Amino acid sequence: MYEESFAEAVDAKHEQLIKKSVPLAGFSTNALNLRSMLKFLGPAFVISVAYIDPGNFATNISGGSKFNYNLLWVILWSNIMAIFLQSLSAKLGIATGYNLPQMCGRVFSRKTNWCLWVMAELAAMATNLAEFIGSTLGFYLLFGIPMVYAGLITVILTFFIVYIGKYGQRFVEVIISLLVAVICISYTIEIFLAKPEWNLAGLHVLMPSLPNGEAVLIAVGMLGATVMPHVIYLHSQLVQHRNKDLTAEDRKRHFKMERFDIAIAMNIAFIVNASMVMVSAAVFFRNGVVVNSIEEAHKSLYPLLGAASSGAFGLALIASGLSSSAVGTMAGQTIMQGFVGIKISDNVTRFVTMLPGMIIIFIGLNPIKALVLSQVVLSFILPFAIIPMLIITKRKDIMGDLVNKPITNFAGCIITSIIVTANLVLLASTFLGW
Repeated sequence: MYEESFAEAVDAKHEQLIKKSVPLAGFSTNALNLRSMLKFLGPAFVISVAYIDPGNFATNISGGSKFNYNLLWVILWSNIMAIFLQSLSAKLGIATGYNLPQMCGRVFSRKTNWCLWVMAELAAMATNLAEFIGSTLGFYLLFGIPMVYAGLITVILTFFIVYIGKYGQRFVEVIISLLVAVICISYTIEIFLAKPEWNLAGLHVLMPSLPNGEAVLIAVGMLGATVMPHVIYLHSQLVQHRNKDLTAEDRKRHFKMERFDIAIAMNIAFIVNASMVMVSAAVFFRNGVVVNSIEEAHKSLYPLLGAASSGAFGLALIASGLSSSAVGTMAGQTIMQGFVGIKISDNVTRFVTMLPGMIIIFIGLNPIKALVLSQVVLSFILPFAIIPMLIITKRKDIMGDLVNKPITNFAGCIITSIIVTANLVLLASTFLGW
């Protein structure tokens, strides 16, 4: 009964939108021009940060140092899956006018939503733990700042980035995009210094290969570090800034714009991730150096390529940690208020999602072990974000003209099966020591 009444309300909302005549600001009535496209760039760039976070640094560097260019194809296919899932999240937000947690709160039972909320909160905390530790490690490695003080600096800068959101989402998008630019510039320097074998790298982007069992585990880790649940929740919220007073036709155009945004941002993330593997292969594998941690990578770069390389690496890690920590905190806010309608101060929400990382730093636990634990948690939680999104986006009474096509539902099931299976392998390998 609850679902039927909600469906009726959504239908009424769709009919009201169709009757509106308010044109979508920035859209050309005849064609999608460059100027209108630029106005809608932003949300996917914020989301892309999750795909070049400290967890990606760890898995990509490890993969390149141990298996040369062999695992580059994993980066490509992980990116394709990420583009698909982010497109679904954006479409859900545009079609319904609500974010994914809010839609779950309206579609599923209260018990189900409490379960989804707990899982989502754990995901936000686990994500922020990894990002927080990564940024803290960056300050420690680049400037020699003790971990505790580096952690405090990370807290202050993260709160500042998120606080800027009170002046408009566009400000946050600009700051995050600038930090992404820092990462891109840093790895451009790394690629220039490393001189990778481009022909061999290109071959392994297109040709799947898994040299041994350890390569399988690292490949799964790459996938787990790339496809993350918190940004699936967040993307459906970020599109709302440009999703006001639109007709049904405007919403279709908005989704076209957002797919353009996703294509650019996600492919930049792909290039950065591929560059991490290529630099690691060209520098570490070529010299017989096996790297198992971010700290080892930073220390090894200095004697092999010089101060410019190790400095660029540290700067990229700081930019990655700060931007992804801010994005994780924003996702925590979306999650906290969506599933069960809990109203809590934004500052309290930010503090709660950052608390695990702060505790790890202040009590002196091994940050690398904490990073591994966070990835295991995310592996377990990922299906709790993907499956509800697929259930909602295939319902025409909710999505209207933007409902999934049969081929989209089929592709979603295949991708979900691959991700769930891969993450279960990662989970089993972590606990069973495969």
